Formats: sequence, structure tokens, C-alpha cells
Amino acid sequence: MTGQARRQRLVDYLSALAAGTAASGRELAEVLGVSRQAVVQDVALLREGGVPIMATSRGYLLERSRVGERPRRTFKVRHDASQVAAELDAIVDGGGRVLDVSVNHRAYGLVSAPLDIASRRDVRRFVEELSRGVSSPLMTLTSGYHFHLVEADTEEELDEIGQTLDDLGFLAPVLPYEQEHVSAR
Repeated sequence: MTGQARRQRLVDYLSALAAGTAASGRELAEVLGVSRQAVVQDVALLREGGVPIMATSRGYLLERSRVGERPRRTFKVRHDASQVAAELDAIVDGGGRVLDVSVNHRAYGLVSAPLDIASRRDVRRFVEELSRGVSSPLMTLTSGYHFHLVEADTEEELDEIGQTLDDLGFLAPVLPYEQEHVSAR
């Protein structure tokens, strides 16, 4: 069985369980005929792909109410280019997926680029790509100020991400003229 087929079988198995019922890593390993470590890796890959699998003390379960409708929030942040990895790590460590980056430039207007960063591996790839190129991050256009559209499984995770960004000194206040940009996303 291919890894993709195994991961689909894992999702199918969790989908067949009663709502709120969890399957332990050991149970999933037995059903799939793999090690518990393989289950952990498969769950991580599925989460990166947007499948809403939640890890609980009882095991893994599928969040049915969140399929296709994860909450999103726009965060305004400011830092220098040397802190890109720290900022993105804080977001993905909190369970967030960074969908894009944008700046609100006085002359150019809104400039945005897709990112789709959901793991530390994605962060490393992005940072390496920035370091290999001759281009600068968008935030250099606006003295380090920029916005990230972030999605997570719950509003509480988004709250925690915001608090972490604030604790790190990255969160910036949204100015009145930026309110429309933030609320429209």
C-alpha cells in the first residue's frame, strides 16, 4: 500500500468512528499495519494538507465540524529580515497555517503573495529560498510592517498565536486606515 493510500485509509477509519470518538496511535498502527511512528508521521502530513485531525489524550479524532471551514485571522506584524524564521515558527508551532503575506504600501497599495506555510519544514524552505535569491521579503517595502493571513483549527489557537506574536514583540497595532484591509480578509 502506498503512503497516500495508507493516509486515505487513516482518514476513512477516523471518519467512520462516532463523533467525538478517538482512535489511539496503537489502534491505528494495528489497523494500518505500520508502526506508531508511521502513524504520527502520517497524521502530521495529513494536518499539513489541511485535514483537521486533532490529537487528544485519548488518541486521534477527526474534527467534523471544521472540515473546509477553518477560522482565519489577519495579523499585522513588524520585525527585521533576520527574524522571519522566528515569526513563522511561532505561528506554525501554535497550529497555524500562514496563507499569505501582504503589505499596504502608500504608493503601490496592497501587495500580496501566497505562502502556504504550515510546518517548520515549510519555514526552513521559505527562509532558504529567500537567502538564495536576490529578492527581499515584501516587508522591506514598508520598514518591516506586514500582514499575514493565518488559519488554524480553532479561534483559541488564533488567540494563542496572536499572544505569542505579541510576547515576541512582533505584533503591531492596526491603524485606522488599515482596518478595511484586515476585516476584508
